[in-house]
Amino acid sequence: MHGFANPKRFLALAKWLTPLLLVSGLALATIALVWGLFFVPPDRLMGETVRILFIHVPAAWLGMGGWTAIAISSLVLLVWKHPLASLAARAAAVPGAVFTALCLITGSIWGRPTWGTWWEWDGRLTSMLVLLFLYFGYIALAQAVSREGGSSRIPAIFGLVGAINIPIINRSVVWWNSIHQPPSITVGKSAIDPAFLIPLGVAVLGFSLLFGGVVLARMRALLAEIQTEARLRRKASGSE
Repeated sequence: MHGFANPKRFLALAKWLTPLLLVSGLALATIALVWGLFFVPPDRLMGETVRILFIHVPAAWLGMGGWTAIAISSLVLLVWKHPLASLAARAAAVPGAVFTALCLITGSIWGRPTWGTWWEWDGRLTSMLVLLFLYFGYIALAQAVSREGGSSRIPAIFGLVGAINIPIINRSVVWWNSIHQPPSITVGKSAIDPAFLIPLGVAVLGFSLLFGGVVLARMRALLAEIQTEARLRRKASGSE
């Protein structure tokens, strides 16, 4: 893990891995969306509205996955003091928030014809909305710490505490009475027809690769910003 603590070594890896993830992710996501929107048959119960599944499920997965990445990076920073861990957490925050918002928007659009309402204070929906607010809080806190020169441990602790919400989201449809459908995919089992499951798997993989590429690109940008600021400080101190 510490082998990539050196910024030069990390940048050398990210330089070729970033476009690889972005291009392959975009290709797979496009294939999955075309497959799901135009070639998958309508669902027996939900009809044509089932097609939003191919955006909603990957968005929900990556909304939770983004915060999981923040929590893991925060743990690495606090325990092992990895120099790039805080950058990884900051880089995952914005795309994680975008996917969480996309999950809520597509879920609302899907819920209107399915449940007869745009929104319900259901356990799954409410905990997902809390996740979006947690993202906003983390982004604001990380930016404030970066701008004011505070300790990176503060947003790291926030990232770990916020991770409590992830299992709540995951188990909410089991713990409480919910209008949201129960888990369709569990260990070794799936209630989804293969006609939907295969393109859904391709969509999740494609969007996940895109997410990874965006995170690496943001890490490179943040690292370049830090290095530029460090060079400017050195020049300013030298001129004095």
